[in-house]
Amino acid sequence: MLLHIVARGRIGRSPEADLVDRYLKRIAWPTKLTELPDAGGREPERERGARRILLDEKGEVLASVDFARRLGRWRDDGVREARFLIGAADGFDDDQRRDADLLLSFGRATWPHLLARAMLAEQLFRATSILANHPYHREG
Repeated sequence: MLLHIVARGRIGRSPEADLVDRYLKRIAWPTKLTELPDAGGREPERERGARRILLDEKGEVLASVDFARRLGRWRDDGVREARFLIGAADGFDDDQRRDADLLLSFGRATWPHLLARAMLAEQLFRATSILANHPYHREG
């Protein structure tokens, strides 16, 4: 299953970009990162049946193991793409939220977009590691 991050804004050359790159390279599953301008630009076409996950302050707060289980279930059900969207500064509107398969939150704090992208890349690595029974994740 392709893990596809679609993010508003350009990360450029930065410590955050290095961190995102570090985690994405460690993931054994196929990954893709698409950057869109802060305003305008279109989300790439997605395949039918792809899951659409919005990072949103109003979303579910999932433990890493629960997040991994969700990804694993989608993978096992034959989902070909899990698309994670990071919105612009004002986030997503109600229509976009309704269209999502999952609203995901990294807690009730507001995170800068560049850190949210790095946190997502790390959680994707952690989730795939959990599913592979790799010792990276330690519970409890």
